[in-house]
Amino acid sequence: MATKTKRRNGFIATMDRLPWIVKLILCIPVLDVVWAIYRIVKGAFYNKPLVLVFGILWIIPGIAIGWLIDLISTIFFNRPRLFA
Repeated sequence: MATKTKRRNGFIATMDRLPWIVKLILCIPVLDVVWAIYRIVKGAFYNKPLVLVFGILWIIPGIAIGWLIDLISTIFFNRPRLFA
């Protein structure tokens, strides 16, 4: 039986395997809510309360400022890195 760190949620795995250009498109201000949902699911699945809280908080500020942070980190690291 695999340990919890080895298991992966289907949504998390799907988001991690997306092509780079699709990840960039999902960083557009309104679509950045997808990355907030990614943070919420990842925080809940891996039992990381800080990631879960930031995922919930990312929904509203993500539309204003967070999308830019996600865009920059996706360009350099191939996925959002801050609190994800």
